[in-house]
Amino acid sequence: MQRAYDFLKKAGTYYLATTDGDQPHVRPFGTANIFEGKLYIQTGLVKPVAKQLLANPKAEICAMTGGKWIRIEGKLVLDERTEAQKAMLDAYPNLRGMYSENDGNTAVFYFEDATATISSFTDPPETFTF
Repeated sequence: MQRAYDFLKKAGTYYLATTDGDQPHVRPFGTANIFEGKLYIQTGLVKPVAKQLLANPKAEICAMTGGKWIRIEGKLVLDERTEAQKAMLDAYPNLRGMYSENDGNTAVFYFEDATATISSFTDPPETFTF
């Protein structure tokens, strides 16, 4: 998991794919945090992405840096605890202008049963789970 987190931090931006019915949706994200041994992302509960994840938690993210890319697939599980929200907002203080713990909108999701694959055009893929 640490390797996936480090890759996402280095890339800066990753793309999260969800579904709404049978329609895929992809959008850029930048939040990634490790809390209590789990990889978390953050969004707002009022956003369509949160509603899509609550309806179907299967998701995938993809990021590229240094000629390599990572794909992480798994389930994103909502963690409603204040401690998890605070950890994310402490890691990204610039979000505090839009979000706060227990504001009814801050949503942090962690990966469960995740598989990550790091690929490039020159090296064989490396796959690991967390």
